[in-house]
Amino acid sequence: AQSPQLYKQLAVAGDLGGVYEVGPVFRAENSNTRRHLCEFTGLDFEVPIVSHYSEAISIGHGVFKAIFEGLEEECSDLLTSVRAQFPSSKPVISDEPVVLHFDDALQLLRDNGCAPEGGDDLSGADELRLGELVKEKHGVDFFVVDRYPSSIRPFYTMLDPSDSSRSNSYDFFLRGQEICSGAQRVHDPSLLRDQLRAKGLDPDAADLSASLKSYMQAFEHGAPPHAGCGFGLERVVFLYLGLDNIR
Repeated sequence: AQSPQLYKQLAVAGDLGGVYEVGPVFRAENSNTRRHLCEFTGLDFEVPIVSHYSEAISIGHGVFKAIFEGLEEECSDLLTSVRAQFPSSKPVISDEPVVLHFDDALQLLRDNGCAPEGGDDLSGADELRLGELVKEKHGVDFFVVDRYPSSIRPFYTMLDPSDSSRSNSYDFFLRGQEICSGAQRVHDPSLLRDQLRAKGLDPDAADLSASLKSYMQAFEHGAPPHAGCGFGLERVVFLYLGLDNIR
């Protein structure tokens, strides 16, 4: 996708502190699904972290909680009209984030007779079933899954220091569907180069894109540990209202 991801990181590296952004995002992947658009309005943030990426999870959770509560308080008339035609209930969100590690999410599925279809990732069916199980166990519609396999995350995602097969990444879910994706980013230039190689790219290649070269060079001058996430406004509306299709 054409998104502000790398530019947010450069802004943090430039000592701007927290970066918060709203703007258009364009996807080059297949968007002919019930939950994808080829163009959407993206809401992103990137922040320095002090000790753990859970700080960014807490910020994201707070953002969604404020959005959900604000919708119910300030748009109640509109919601009543929409729900008269498309019935849905108010999503349940906890005061503090409900977080499941990826491996624990897989085990929860297996313990309830569901063989995960996604291998190293969760399929759409897996996510929907997981949403049902989390609602039964924790009583919420909104939750987080973290520590995804590093093999399915971009090169700029920080590895779990205790297990390099896992990453300091996370997805937010609403009604059993991903609504937001994020991670702690790699801020160490040598690790960034190593992870580029692990993804099959040569950081010293003469034909490496100029934008990627400048991105990597920025971290040579130092950057704080940082994390963030991004989500699509249209998908928030789609899942908040419990609709069948984002369109």
